[in-house]
Amino acid sequence: MITFGIMTLNMESETSYIDQIAKLADSCEMECFRFIPSKINPHTLLVKGKKFNAKDQTWAEGEFPIPSILYDRCFYGDDEHSKQCIPIVSWLKCRNDITFLGYGLPNKLELYNVLKNSVLTPYLPPTMKVSNPGEVLKELKIRNRIILKPISGSQGYGIYYVKQNDKSFHVKTEKQKKIISHIFQNELKLNHWLNSLMVQRDYLLQPFLELANDHLQPFDIRILIQKNEHGDWVTRGKGVRQGTTGGILSNLSSGGSVIRFADWLAFLPPAKREYIRNELTFITANLPRLLEQEFLPLFELGVDIGVARNGAIWILDVNSKPGRKVILETKPELKETLYLAPLLYGKHISKLEQTERKSSYATTLFS
Repeated sequence: MITFGIMTLNMESETSYIDQIAKLADSCEMECFRFIPSKINPHTLLVKGKKFNAKDQTWAEGEFPIPSILYDRCFYGDDEHSKQCIPIVSWLKCRNDITFLGYGLPNKLELYNVLKNSVLTPYLPPTMKVSNPGEVLKELKIRNRIILKPISGSQGYGIYYVKQNDKSFHVKTEKQKKIISHIFQNELKLNHWLNSLMVQRDYLLQPFLELANDHLQPFDIRILIQKNEHGDWVTRGKGVRQGTTGGILSNLSSGGSVIRFADWLAFLPPAKREYIRNELTFITANLPRLLEQEFLPLFELGVDIGVARNGAIWILDVNSKPGRKVILETKPELKETLYLAPLLYGKHISKLEQTERKSSYATTLFS
């Protein structure tokens, strides 16, 4: 049987999702395992983790060879365990006897630099790397309102809205589902805060986009795209995420809610509905192809699309390790399809020669 392994940074991560995949593995003639990268023994190349028993539908602790097909669901932070696991996963990606469902994407800056030279460039917000407070203050004088985003990050963590008033500066972020707001009375105090922020990590700067609805809730469209059992890209579903009134994020981890895409679309004028449908079709038809031309093979993408008040459509984020909550809440009938998808695609790629999917290695760990 094909051995199918799911990697996470802790054994409590995404338990419901992983359990559902494991229950379907036997029907796909696969054995399912889950483990943490740091539990691989570098000498024996055995890994301590859990194997799913199809007969009694339970997980059993054990030690086993590294599975031949790997589904990477590791979400890295700044902690020591993340730093320990990153080179291990890099090593796994180099091995010719192991195939990943998807090899991930690079950081947001590398992604932007690739897409800005493609047919999708009109959908990209102007983006620049900032390495010191002076660059941020210069852009603030030009734009008045900006967004700062970590170059390597996900789920909306570490995103800041900065606005220049007459003499003061307003900074806003969201943490633990709460809006945190602060006023800096002068440029010197803002400069000091920016300096402490940018010492910790690299940031991107983008103009603030008017992406709120009539209730002043930030919102975006989440699209889930995956490869099917034949290796073809398909759009599984779309949903609209709405954030907290007055907030800057629509992420569900920040307290956002979800509505059906069709319901949201129904409130728009017919011409605008057709325009948005056509634009989203163009983006989803081109994005996966463009990414796989530049990077290693992928399995799934979560694409976040912003619709501005002036009608402009923006690609806000592209994530190679998307969640499923938006789609499951708006299209619960897709549950089994989404749980089977990694297994069916894993079965498909197990039949292909390694050289067809992976000819060289690139560092693609952070999304």
